[in-house]
Amino acid sequence: MSRPIIAVPADIREFDGVTWHAVQQQYIRAAVNAAGLLVLIVPAMEDGNDIDAILDRVDGLLVSGSASNVHPSLYGKEARESDGPFDPARDATSLPLIRRAIDRAIPMLAICRGIQELNVALGGTLASEIQEQPGIWDHRKPPNVDRDTMYSIRQSVFVKEGSCIARVVGPGEVRVNSLHRQAIADTAPRLQVEAVAEDGTIEAVSVIDAKAFAVGVQWHPEYWAETDSPSRKLFAAFGDAVRDYAAGKEQPSATPLRQQAI
Repeated sequence: MSRPIIAVPADIREFDGVTWHAVQQQYIRAAVNAAGLLVLIVPAMEDGNDIDAILDRVDGLLVSGSASNVHPSLYGKEARESDGPFDPARDATSLPLIRRAIDRAIPMLAICRGIQELNVALGGTLASEIQEQPGIWDHRKPPNVDRDTMYSIRQSVFVKEGSCIARVVGPGEVRVNSLHRQAIADTAPRLQVEAVAEDGTIEAVSVIDAKAFAVGVQWHPEYWAETDSPSRKLFAAFGDAVRDYAAGKEQPSATPLRQQAI
């Protein structure tokens, strides 16, 4: 069987006065090299995307991180300038893709901005500038460092026993590279918390009623997916779920993969 294809929603970027639809290479590299998949970049459009037509042509969805944030109006809050930058075209693309992928039992892995989009798509809210809250660490990237140092594995999260991610990386303490200034505030009703940081910040979730792999992580497993064991295992599990889904499309009578079988 040929490699399955996953969709990755793009961000809008401006270079020399020209608008580009872009995805960071670290996500594509991890999908190809660590998960064994091929990638279709979905243009970020505020209207005009046919979500079901896109999902008809792929076997999984990877929702990447980004420098932009989900617009607060999408979870019932007023936007402040400090909450930005925003990318309304990315919001309009990712959130419907997330909802329909879950509805159609298409495997999904959501990373950084992706876990925040997953929470908002299912009715949750986000907290901004979490480092200003009492008792919460500064999870932001270190200033003025190279990318390897920026994405260094330096923080512990605690994976809940019996969770979906525990069956992939094991329960208990896992060292990760988490870089963010926003986080889940109110968890969407359909999400189960899978892992938290030492300060209580939610670092991983899964979709409770999903009929396929549907996991979100706040950290960046894509960056070290070829060398770090937990990162590699997470992408490998996603890749396996995507291959199972692709095989099921070729055999319509096959039973959909459930999260519990990760």
